Amino acid sequence: MKIAGIDVHKKVLMVVVIDASMPEEKPWRRRFTTMPSELHRLLIWLQEQEVEEAVMESTAQYWRSVWLELEPHMRLHLAQAFSNRAPRGRKHDFKDAERLVRRLIADELILSFVPNGEQRIWRSMTRMKVQLTRDRVRLQSQMECLLEEMRIKLSIVVSNLLGAAGCAFCRLWQAARLTPRCWRSWAMSGCNAPRSNWWML
Repeated sequence: MKIAGIDVHKKVLMVVVIDASMPEEKPWRRRFTTMPSELHRLLIWLQEQEVEEAVMESTAQYWRSVWLELEPHMRLHLAQAFSNRAPRGRKHDFKDAERLVRRLIADELILSFVPNGEQRIWRSMTRMKVQLTRDRVRLQSQMECLLEEMRIKLSIVVSNLLGAAGCAFCRLWQAARLTPRCWRSWAMSGCNAPRSNWWML
């Protein structure tokens, strides 16, 4: 079985291919850029070499595009960078890629879990929902703080400034039709008047 080691950089990929059954042989080496067309060339070259597995380091976010290109075609491993450190901190790109493969064969790498494509999409959606909720809470707090500094106690009448009632109030305010009588009607109605009647407040 042949295994590819990929040393990922921002602009280039240093790739070596080693036959796990004959690890003492000299590995094949190629250099690719990180452009989409080059990533496709990388895939074609690895398929020509009959590579079944590939291992790379989790270098910032740059590994993601390589992973997405290769994922449907072979088994992939993502190694934590500190588990592939060179002796005395020395850096050599092709040797780093070769070390990745040899340490994978020797089971010396610490691998990161990367969920499958569908699970990644669900994770992104969930995290986005949580982030949007946090942003909404932060924005509402900032609005309430601004109103308090203006001596406007809107939070007594409108529980949710970003809800339907809060948006209707803001439209009335912007139209300069919010008289004391409007305030009184708004408060007495509990902000529950039908949307078709908001213009009357």
